[in-house]
Amino acid sequence: MDRNDQIRDSMRQIISPGSDKDIVSLGLIKKLQHDDQGHVAFTLELTTAAVPHREQLKKACEESVSKIPWVTSVSIAMSAQPRAKPNPLRVKSPGLDHVKHIIAVSSCKGGVGKSTTAVNLAYSLAKRGDKVGLFDADIYGPSFPILVSPRETELYMRGEFIQPLEYEGVLLMSFGFVANQAGGGPAIMRGPMVTQVINQLLTTTEWGELDYLVIDMPPGTGDIQLTLTQLIPITAAVIVTTPQQLSFVDVVKGIQMFDKLKVPTVAVVENMSYFQCPNCASRHYIFGQGARKKLTEQFGIQNTFEIPLYPEIARLSDSGTPVVLADKDGVMASLYGEIASSVVQEISKITSGGFAPPAVEFDPDRGMIIKLSNGDERTCSPANLRRACRCAHCIEEFSGKKILDPASIPESITPTHISPMGNYAVAISWSDGHSSSIYSYDLLLQLAEPPAG
Repeated sequence: MDRNDQIRDSMRQIISPGSDKDIVSLGLIKKLQHDDQGHVAFTLELTTAAVPHREQLKKACEESVSKIPWVTSVSIAMSAQPRAKPNPLRVKSPGLDHVKHIIAVSSCKGGVGKSTTAVNLAYSLAKRGDKVGLFDADIYGPSFPILVSPRETELYMRGEFIQPLEYEGVLLMSFGFVANQAGGGPAIMRGPMVTQVINQLLTTTEWGELDYLVIDMPPGTGDIQLTLTQLIPITAAVIVTTPQQLSFVDVVKGIQMFDKLKVPTVAVVENMSYFQCPNCASRHYIFGQGARKKLTEQFGIQNTFEIPLYPEIARLSDSGTPVVLADKDGVMASLYGEIASSVVQEISKITSGGFAPPAVEFDPDRGMIIKLSNGDERTCSPANLRRACRCAHCIEEFSGKKILDPASIPESITPTHISPMGNYAVAISWSDGHSSSIYSYDLLLQLAEPPAG
């Protein structure tokens, strides 16, 4: 074994944050060098400059390499991965050339707190040390002029680029700032013109070097949302909702929209989940419960968060101050910080190759086959899988009571179509005509037979 291999092998037990793979397998060791005196130098290339515990990671590398008998010193440079080249089918977007990751914050209906979530997510990322930008893509109802209060609000051009505003270290752009500068007034325009305005503002703003650009998407799943998602290289989506059943139905639409456009949904935020009584400290679920559990069971999305009815959020938002800045060590700052950390970890898995969903296939002789990334395989009876469907036709949405009679499913049933549904689930159509079955990978593994031996 040559010395470069020895160095790499010494670090194979070090797992990359947000991944289940080691830093060597992920190819994070770059520019490896050593000399005859035992001096070792290399670059540890992280997925983002703000990877959690980066100093501990660096120290672990130093300690591992130093244990090699011939090594006398270890020098490690830290860097972040460059942003992937944009899809050539998408429009040219010079303003986004140095933006590493784009996060779409979306809702499928208005009034659920999407903009408030986008703003507090952005500032939570900035508190971690990331370089962050915020873009308001809602032309008809821009919120940023109310939710944030930059000292300078005048927009101007420098060369071919619009200069973004800045508030507490985060770059900002919104049609609301443009409209205010032009004298206020509502935006009255048709869909194609709206898309053109959004695209112009987004791609000709001089964002510079950003780790994350958070986009506050317009509510809904129409032409504007579809076109915008196709035009720009969105890394991941966060969907915002409320506990009502109607909102849950819309969340499913949002997940399916992003899935069709190959954008993974990495978190769901449920606003107004409960009210915590200040006198009795009890949680009152005014709008009901069950939506978060359904999302986890049906789509396998583990990152679901409850944001309570908290009067200070509304008061501070109306005054132009994000709650995570007003009370940096408070409960709300902690909740939004958890959301930010989970989003960063999921993006790290996606971009580093640390996440590999199982492959699901059907074999007439063996049944349903679930192939894991480590090479293991599990099998499951198609009939048992069909009986476990949790769609609205087979089980009551929130009570969990079965509508489907398991005895009505014949053992001979087979899948007619299998397709991934985002990163965490698979959609299956069946030979009995049922086409609404979505199974999380976790559920598939629960139903599968244990490996032989």
